[in-house]
Amino acid sequence: MKNIYEFNRRRFVQAGVLTAASLAVSSARTIALEPRAASGKPSPIKLGLASYTFRNFSRAQLIAYMKQLNVTELNAKDVKDHLPADPQGEAAALADYSANGIKLHAIGAVYFRKNEDEDVRAQFEYAKRAGIGVIVAGDPTPETLPRIEKFVREYDIRIAIHNHGPEDKVWPSPMDVLKAVKGMDSRIGCCIDVGHCVRAGTDVVEAVRAAGPRLFNMHMKDLTNFTDKDSQVAVGDGKLPFREIFEALIAIRYPGFVDLEYEVHADDPMPGVIASFAYMRGVLAGMGYLSRG
Repeated sequence: MKNIYEFNRRRFVQAGVLTAASLAVSSARTIALEPRAASGKPSPIKLGLASYTFRNFSRAQLIAYMKQLNVTELNAKDVKDHLPADPQGEAAALADYSANGIKLHAIGAVYFRKNEDEDVRAQFEYAKRAGIGVIVAGDPTPETLPRIEKFVREYDIRIAIHNHGPEDKVWPSPMDVLKAVKGMDSRIGCCIDVGHCVRAGTDVVEAVRAAGPRLFNMHMKDLTNFTDKDSQVAVGDGKLPFREIFEALIAIRYPGFVDLEYEVHADDPMPGVIASFAYMRGVLAGMGYLSRG
């Protein structure tokens, strides 16, 4: 698999596609990232941002960064003041996002701490108040899934279980999620974290194909070493096969969002975030598409 990925990456560079990612980043905190004005058809891939990327920054700072990035689609988390779980705080956050043209498409990761109706309902109410149709679930136990399924049917809100790599003894790979939810309501499925996926020894392209209609969210990152969690780098600087990932998403007609979750350099993430969006937009331009994010 490694040789195939490296060959595809060399071929990609030789084709000149990376020219779309060659934005000047000398003033990384202030540069405005305009979507590539390339010829082509509208992209079926929708790029978004996981707010956890800016977990050390306030909502106001997050909004300002999103404007610089020209990204309007957000997967929001109850971290800092990004999307508080209490109704009053949540309403204030939603008003701020709306006023700044930012749309929320998912929340998470959300953690289901108790296998109790009251606790599970609280998470669905949190999503309902925000008008969000996807909950990215961080750690539901298999025993909790039947209870969660009951609320999925009541609220018509999808659950995307997030894989967390080999350290996660329950959901290391999207394949583990798919096995557990087989036969359950079709609105229970996966959020594939591509970095954790490959660290679990799973081919991420095959995981996308296997998930098919049960794929509800994507978390994008890159690694230089598929066995080392700490080898995360900006998207395009590592070894993940992003063109092949995008091709697989297009092949399954994936309707959801591809959210950058850049987890390193938490106190100064913008250089890596800028480079990551530039690279993904460059990949899409090289595939003949106009970026939608």
